[in-house]
Formats: sequence, structure tokens, C-alpha cells
Amino acid sequence: MGAVLTRDREIVARAGNRRQEESDPTAHAEVIVLREAGREIGDWRLSDCILYVTLEPCPMCAAVCREARLQLVVWGAEDKRAGAFGSVIDLATDPRLGPPLAHRGGLEADRCRELLRGFFAKQRQSS
Repeated sequence: MGAVLTRDREIVARAGNRRQEESDPTAHAEVIVLREAGREIGDWRLSDCILYVTLEPCPMCAAVCREARLQLVVWGAEDKRAGAFGSVIDLATDPRLGPPLAHRGGLEADRCRELLRGFFAKQRQSS
């Protein structure tokens, strides 16, 4: 899975999942990109940034996106197992967590699903 964060239509950071490589359960693409963007911009508040991700964020990533105060999250394929932007649970708009996080799903969904299938097939082969 991959993520790209933009600010003023310029790429600030990009990353892929690194859980296997880093033996780190938090090394999701979204988390890595937000960490890198915060360092690059010099602020944890990324309110003028847009995050693009291949797969609908999980609960952990949805929480981190809200904490970063992102302007918008755009995701491709829905995650029927752990999607936290409406597929399984909706943490993006839960009023108990503060102001809602704007998001749009389904961008290039078929293409994203194919990318993910290939990625996970390679992961299974190397395990």
C-alpha cells in the first residue's frame, strides 16, 4: 500500500507500508508519510495538506489523520475488513472525536485493488 501527501499541489512526502521491513506494526504508509511531512514542514498540524492513499485507512491511520488535522484524505479501494472511513466503522466523522475529517473514497478504486492484489501476492511469496 502507498501514500502521498501534498501541499499546494506539491508532493511533500510519499511512502509505502514498511511493517515487514521494520518489524513495526505502526509502519503503515499513512503514518510514515505524516511523520515525514511533519518533519519537512516543521509542524504536526498539516491542515493545508491532502493525503492520497491506495486503501481506505484503518482505525489507527484514521486517528492519526484526524490528529494531523488534514484538509482531506482521498483513498482508492475500500477495506471491508478494517476500513475506518465508512466500510467497517466511520472514525472520520464521529463527532465524539472532534471536528470531522473530510474524505473521498473510490478514486481509481479498480486500479488500486489491482495494485493491492499484486502487492499482497508478492508478500505471500516472500513469506
